[in-house]
Parts: sequence; structure tokens; C-alpha cells
Amino acid sequence: MTLSRRTFIERSAAVGAALTVPALGAAQSRTGDRRFDPQPGDWRSFELTTRVDIPAPRGATRLWLPMPSVDSDWQQSLESSFTTNGKALVTTDKVYGARMLQVEFAAGEARPYVELVNRIRTRNRATDWTRKVGAQEDPDTLAYWTKPTDLLPTDGIVRRTALEATRGARTDADKARRLYDWVVANTYREPKVRGCGEGDIKTMLETGNLGGKCADLNALYVGLCRSVGVPARDVYGLRLVPSAFGYKELSGNPASLKGAQHCRAEVYLRDHGWLAMDPADVAKVMRLETPEWIKSVTHPVVAPVNKALFGGWEGNWVAYNTAHDVVLPGTRGPKIGFFMYPVGEDDRGRFDSYAPDDFKYQISAREM
Repeated sequence: MTLSRRTFIERSAAVGAALTVPALGAAQSRTGDRRFDPQPGDWRSFELTTRVDIPAPRGATRLWLPMPSVDSDWQQSLESSFTTNGKALVTTDKVYGARMLQVEFAAGEARPYVELVNRIRTRNRATDWTRKVGAQEDPDTLAYWTKPTDLLPTDGIVRRTALEATRGARTDADKARRLYDWVVANTYREPKVRGCGEGDIKTMLETGNLGGKCADLNALYVGLCRSVGVPARDVYGLRLVPSAFGYKELSGNPASLKGAQHCRAEVYLRDHGWLAMDPADVAKVMRLETPEWIKSVTHPVVAPVNKALFGGWEGNWVAYNTAHDVVLPGTRGPKIGFFMYPVGEDDRGRFDSYAPDDFKYQISAREM
């Protein structure tokens, strides 16, 4: 099932109804196996809790917490609930339909807090390259996902780089493959980057500094695809639980998900519809999965990941939204490039979303 942009926004604006949750299937692999082959199958159900406490507010305080906004054949965003001593409402970004809990606290509130609980169901994705599904999106929707954003220009050095990387490619699938391989070959995971990075792809290319994290590397892939007419989008979310295939760097610790935010990507191919992509996780496995920095995609630890993440991903992750250049309702601060972290501000200004221990937020997950 593929969602048009209009349908995506309409579904994102409402809280999903509760669904009966099936029992979990058996684990797909023993921990430690170097097999990585996620395939669509049983749904997994999770309860995701985000808790924010502001110990010493100054003046009025405002918070915005991302909520799962995706309903598709690989994720169902279900019901949500919250408790708070502030004034809260569920609202959306009006451009992308990114759902959020917006909370405002009066200046006299000494200990502002909010706890948000979301339920979601997820499952693995993979592409059957032998099966063609035909056109599923209207032209306006596809054109929308080739437009530039503030951090994803599609002209200048971005387009020149993409044209060089795709020289001789005849189909959109060829272009998507060439650009995926280019990102894997030319970029690298840089652990010193804060958070998930900023996603300023023009600066990355102009400076030649192609090290970064997921919001940098997958954004570069998306921008390169868009610049040569292949619809693509970033998908911002959170790792929830360990990988069923034993990869520690592709896992989340459900007891504490601070720092588990992860951006993925999707591309639209005429014969296959919207497909999962994640070249940034290939770079992460190469740099961090083993004590040594692996430099070859043919290495037995990397090869299955490199293969599977072109057209698939593991469902131990929840998608929040696909939003760029987000103007948070009621904010006094600037718009944000993407919405994947809790955001807060008081009379001193915007809090540092990349410092959860200072901001005082916690995220945890429980598999149902």
C-alpha cells in the first residue's frame, strides 16, 4: 500500500484507533549471526514512552514531542495518551502532516512535566526485485518529493555530483543503485558528530567533508536522488529494540532510547513504488560494528547489510515523520531542519535537543 501525500497528511492528523495485537513470531536469527536479511512477516507491537521534566524553568515553557505519523504496509501508528501539568494538544505540521504533542506551561509552574505514550506496530521491509507493481502515485505527489528544501538543494554541486555518479544509468532503478553505491563508497560514519547530524548536504559536498551520521548521509542520498528526478524522502524515527540479526550498531536499548534517533530514506521507483533505503547504516556498521574500521563492502560483516538496506530495513524501528523545514506551532525560535527529537524552549531560548540529560527527557519502549 502506498500513500499519496494528501492521504499521508490526512491520516497523520488523527490518532489511530486501537487494533488487536498478534502474538510475536520466533526470533529470526540467533544473536551473533552474520546474516542480515529482514523480510516482511509478523507485526511487532510496541509502547513508546517519552518523559520530559523541566527542573528549573525560566518563564513560560513550551515543548513539542514528535509522535509516530506513518500508516503504511510496514507501520501502523495507533493510539496515544499523555499526562502533564501543562496545557497540551495533539497537532500537526501543516506541510508534511508530522504529528506532535504541543505542551505549554505557565510561567509560575515550578516543575513542568509531560509523559507521552504512543503505541505502534512495525514490521520488516524488503523488495522483491522480480515483481513489478506499476505506478501507484499521482504525478503531483511524485513531483513534490523531488523539490529542494533548505538543507537539500537540488542544483549546483548536488546535481553535478549526482549526474557524474549516474552517468550512463538508463532507468530510475539504475540511478537509485548508483547513488546508493556512491554514498556508501564516498561517505563515512563520523562518531564525533553531535546527535544525528544536521543534513547540510551542500556544505558537505563543497567542503569535501563527507563524514557524518544518519541525518547527513541519508539526506545526501535523498538530495542526490531528487536532483536527477528520482522522488526520495528522509524518514525520521527511533530504534526501539535490538536487531534480530545480532548487529549491535543496528539495535536500540528499549530501557533507554536517548540517542537512539535514526533517520532512514525512501525512494520511489516506477516499477516498484516506495522502497526502503539506508546507506547511512552501512557506513555505521563499517565504522563501529567491529573494533577495526572496515573499509570494504565485501567484508562478511558488511556485505549482507549493504545488500539488504538497498530496498529494505529491519522493523525494530519506528518512523515519526518525513518533515523538513518545520515551523513548530507557537514557537519563538527558528524553524528546524527536521523533527526527530523533543524540542523545548523557555524565556532563555531553545533547549539543546541533542543533550537529553540537560534537557531532561527520557525515551523508552516496551514490546507488547
